[in-house]
Amino acid sequence: MFVSQLKSFFTVARLGSVTQAARQLGLSQPTVTTQIKALEEHYGVELFRRQGGRLSLSDEGVQLLPHVDQLLQQEIQVEFALRNSGDQPRGHLRLGATAPYYVLDIVQRFRQRYPLVDLSLGAGNSRQMVDALLAYQVDLATSSHLETDVRLHRLTLGSDPLVLILHRSHPLAARRALRLSDLAGCELIVRERGSTTRQLTEETLARAGVAVGRSMEIASREAIREAVIRCMGVSVFARHEASAHPELVVLPFEDEVPSLVEYLYCLRDRRGARLIAAFLESCAAG
Repeated sequence: MFVSQLKSFFTVARLGSVTQAARQLGLSQPTVTTQIKALEEHYGVELFRRQGGRLSLSDEGVQLLPHVDQLLQQEIQVEFALRNSGDQPRGHLRLGATAPYYVLDIVQRFRQRYPLVDLSLGAGNSRQMVDALLAYQVDLATSSHLETDVRLHRLTLGSDPLVLILHRSHPLAARRALRLSDLAGCELIVRERGSTTRQLTEETLARAGVAVGRSMEIASREAIREAVIRCMGVSVFARHEASAHPELVVLPFEDEVPSLVEYLYCLRDRRGARLIAAFLESCAAG
């Protein structure tokens, strides 16, 4: 119970929201609130200041936070060591990925070499995957965002330029390549905020002075693809993400456009853990 209370405190402190913390921990909001209050009452401290429905860390909470962070890291390391003990590596390795295109080849090599290891693959945007890694929800994560956090170890998996996907009946589909200016007035479908692809697209269009028509936000790469198939708009993808479909056309840009770089991250102090190190070796084997 004590560790659960500390996890609730740590997650609320990191996210600044009981609602978000409850969602991440898989608990109800009242449970998270009760655990934090029980911790405060038992030790006679105030960990959060509550003003107008907003939470901010008290001085005591600020002092406690790094100690709890260290304790939770140790708990993860102990649990991971127990799962992965023995001569033949076994256990459960948790991956988070923004897209499967680079990581699945590595997963295939890893599974062939370590058949006793269970592997799960979660999905999300770049920000969500790095947050999940820092919260110990995954052991490794891919992201298109270049992170400078010293706690993270990084490998580069690949790089691809931005391209446009559009329906084959679209007026621009007959072209062999496009100028950014050709997107003026087009209905653009974009990912949710936190997506590196969306950020690069918006920055590139802004630098080129291109104003698109109406934009629609869809928080799924697959759903965007389906929307383009239904002639609901066009979208910018990284080239490796633009899988073939008879109704779709993929066009490069004649202008200089940024490339989307895919990185693999793990926590620096966990990169020597048995399964994480084995997965990193599988990356190098490619």
